Amino acid sequence: MEIKAGEFFALLGPNGAGKTTLIQILTGLCNKTSGEVYLFNKDVYKDYQEARALIGLVPQEFNFDIFEKVYNILYYNAGYFSIPAKEREARIKKILTDLNLWEKRNTPARELSGGMKRKLMIARALIHNPKILILDEPTAGVDVETRKTMWDYLKKLNKDGTTILLTTHYLEEAEALCERIAIINKGKIVTLDTKENLLKTHNKKLEEIFLHLTKNDQ
Repeated sequence: MEIKAGEFFALLGPNGAGKTTLIQILTGLCNKTSGEVYLFNKDVYKDYQEARALIGLVPQEFNFDIFEKVYNILYYNAGYFSIPAKEREARIKKILTDLNLWEKRNTPARELSGGMKRKLMIARALIHNPKILILDEPTAGVDVETRKTMWDYLKKLNKDGTTILLTTHYLEEAEALCERIAIINKGKIVTLDTKENLLKTHNKKLEEIFLHLTKNDQ
């Protein structure tokens, strides 16, 4: 499987299909058993530090210090990538403003709504200006209005050049955002094509295509 630079790519599949495992391999959180994995020509194992710096990861679960203030969470994370203090401040203000979180900068994370916590996860992933943003169920549990604003922000981010890999159980999300879609089941890709070709070839809605392909591969 190859994802093109600047692409908005969806990886779909039922629970246990291997989506999160693939993401963990890309980010070095688990070891592959075979094959080769590259991010912008950097081997994720041999060139780990360089490859990792290219990635912004938004995992499924909240994994920040809930007692820390929003601003500090981003400030400390920027430090992991050796971003100078003065530059951190400007980046944090821009990202939080873009995500409508600037007014919450001094609020402890535990006091944020679920949607705001999701936005904070995205903000943290973007603090070092990664080339590729990996979103693992980024809008799970988010209300419709917040989801739409997040979609608009992600579309703009992608238009500005950021490559985005999305996993989601909201098939309308993949249909609204992504150019190409891969459906994975039991660790194998059962189809990979443009959204337009998938819909045209099967003459069905994406949800029906998904159910048909994953059922046949059970």
